[in-house]
Amino acid sequence: MAGVSLQCGDCGALLKSVEEAQQHAELTSHSNFSESTEPVLNLVCTTCNKPCRSKTESELHTKRTGHADFVDRTAEATKQISLEAPKPDLGSEEGAGASTTNQVDSEEMIIPEVDCKLLEELEAMGFPKGRATRALHFSGNASLEAAVNWVVEHENDPDIDQMPLVSGNTKSEAPKPSPTPEEVKMKAQELRERARKKKEEEEKRMEREREKERIRVGKELLEAKRIEEENERKRILALRKAEKEEEKRAREKIRQKLEEDKAERRRKLGLPPEDPATIKPAAPVVDEKKTMLPIKPAIKAEQMRECLRSLKHNCKDDDARVKRAFQTLLTYIGNVAKNPDEEKFRKIRLSNASFQDRVGSLKGGIEFLELCGFGKLDGGEFLFLPGENVDMGVLNSAGSELTSAINNPFFGVL
Repeated sequence: MAGVSLQCGDCGALLKSVEEAQQHAELTSHSNFSESTEPVLNLVCTTCNKPCRSKTESELHTKRTGHADFVDRTAEATKQISLEAPKPDLGSEEGAGASTTNQVDSEEMIIPEVDCKLLEELEAMGFPKGRATRALHFSGNASLEAAVNWVVEHENDPDIDQMPLVSGNTKSEAPKPSPTPEEVKMKAQELRERARKKKEEEEKRMEREREKERIRVGKELLEAKRIEEENERKRILALRKAEKEEEKRAREKIRQKLEEDKAERRRKLGLPPEDPATIKPAAPVVDEKKTMLPIKPAIKAEQMRECLRSLKHNCKDDDARVKRAFQTLLTYIGNVAKNPDEEKFRKIRLSNASFQDRVGSLKGGIEFLELCGFGKLDGGEFLFLPGENVDMGVLNSAGSELTSAINNPFFGVL
């Protein structure tokens, strides 16, 4: 296969033509070149159209710019290399120019003079000597900052670490005088002051952002608390309304029972049924707060109280066992109220020896849990309270009744 590039035997670089090989030799002093069948890559960035000659160069371009898509146009640009250097036409202007160029190229090449102190500072920062010298030379020995900026802009150049060479007849510009210690100290102080101000501005900006975030979170918490309190108020109103309705039905049921008993007594005495026309109008319903009738609403709180009375009556000779049962029930109810989403607190194994000793074997204990929403599961093996049946109002009432029963020494005496 015909050669399509020249490969440097010293560094392995691929070159497209004899001219590039000559330039490479002048810059690096490498002289070992051979013909290669491996073409010089032509990877073109699809974003900015920058050509890259190697995978390494494309990776550096991606790292610096973030562009990752390249089109391989190596086959389009690959040509068989000619090992003959072009001969200049001495009779033309181009030939004269080429002759002049060859004459300049034949001159002695030397390393340009640069500011020694700036060079030492760049080397102390970790830059290779060749890269530091090249940066100072091409930045005009202006300053350390200018040299660093030049390195950043040309970090992808293939010859970035090679020592620059200039014609021996060309006098390089005299380096600028080195700054005095006082000037260096003032410059360092200025840089530190600038960095301090920038840091203070950044801290102030971050503090403003944090303050805005605290205000936003505070508003959200206040709004959530307001919504929670509103929902609790509505729930309490609905509960009171339901209790009043239940009490009203209970009074009506008692009134009907009294009427039936009255009619039954008249029948046993042989009296005729009472004429509806002679029945006196019923007394107006007395307000709940002013009534003196010993009628209590048949609500769950009363039923829970009856279960606890029954439990204490059946163990009236063992106050310690009664108190332990009340405390165990309070623990079950408190765990569910604090962790309504935890299934382990809503499931009780009936065959558990500790549960049977404390609650299960006592009359009224399981009935109390059933009033709180627990139901038997798996053929009576477990007591289980489904998550959707958790009623915080009922659990709070149960906790209040248990606390009263524990703290009241006269509970269940009557």
